[in-house]
Amino acid sequence: MDGTTRVDRWLWAVRLSKTRADAATACRGGHVRVNDKPAKPSTPVRPGDTVRTRLYDIPRIVEVGTVIEKRVGAPVAVTCYVDHTPPPPPKETVVAVAQRERGAGRPTKRDRRRMEAFEQASLLHTVDHELEPGD
Repeated sequence: MDGTTRVDRWLWAVRLSKTRADAATACRGGHVRVNDKPAKPSTPVRPGDTVRTRLYDIPRIVEVGTVIEKRVGAPVAVTCYVDHTPPPPPKETVVAVAQRERGAGRPTKRDRRRMEAFEQASLLHTVDHELEPGD
């Protein structure tokens, strides 16, 4: 079906929102923009429009390819839009922290000094030192 449809209905039909009510709530909350303009749930979308949305704390930028009003299966829904969402930033690696044996109790003063020395040493090794010109 070509033409236009409501943005809340289209977001639900192409499976970007779980329910049509969620899509309408996101529109009313200012989390949906059509062609960089704030969208009400009844804002019409056409093929070629750009829809920016933040549903379920996931920002998405999609271009409308096909206008549909009825919810379809996931393989068909993916063909109805072009996803221009940038990839998420890479997750930071977690530095391993020294762990005590289970049941070892509270660390002693000696243990605490060793842990602090370990933390200081690891901080020094992660900093990039720049040399001044001429060194």
